Amino acid sequence: MEFRLEGPVLEGELVRLEPLGHRHAAELAAAAEEDRGSYGFTWVPTAAEVGQYIDAQLARAATGRLAPYAQVERASGRAVGATAYWDPRVWPDRPELYAVEVGFTWLAGSTQGTGLNAEAKFLLFRHAFENWGVARVDLKTDARNSRSRAAIESVGARFEGVLRNWSRSWAPGEDGRLRDSAIFSVTAEEWPDCRARLEQRLARILERRGSGPVRTGEPTAPRR
Repeated sequence: MEFRLEGPVLEGELVRLEPLGHRHAAELAAAAEEDRGSYGFTWVPTAAEVGQYIDAQLARAATGRLAPYAQVERASGRAVGATAYWDPRVWPDRPELYAVEVGFTWLAGSTQGTGLNAEAKFLLFRHAFENWGVARVDLKTDARNSRSRAAIESVGARFEGVLRNWSRSWAPGEDGRLRDSAIFSVTAEEWPDCRARLEQRLARILERRGSGPVRTGEPTAPRR
């Protein structure tokens, strides 16, 4: 039987990851237009493009190779960004997952640095390792995107190297060109320590919440 990637609702204290749908379109359109200053290297739709963006992600989901999410801020109930599981790899002799990528991630400007990114990664990593039993989770970003690289390392992923001309560029003016991709991962052996560090970090964030959103200083940025 062919493996199909399907992601369940994942709920945290700060963020709820819901399977992406057109019901999120209006809120994502508003989120994407808050401040586009950090979106130079990734695929973030404009307000006018959100419908096509969702259609494209749902078309990928229909192939069984993508499980797209809306990131819903628990405090406001608004969809404030997106993320996904992507590129599942299964054993050749059985339909069981051994690796998956986390990508297609972006957040509204107002929610960057508030802890949502850290908790979303925690939820995605935990489900992949503890429910699917994967051996590794991959993350990648444009090698030029230093902000995104720092954000990926901040959630415990290890830098593995740069693959040249590896994937499509999303940078303005680079349609039809390839980019160098910086590759990161968390392995099953590293997950217990990564989990403990993320739990400690999230506990500190939640302790400091009380008078509104908390700026953690984490270099949250979109990546793909």
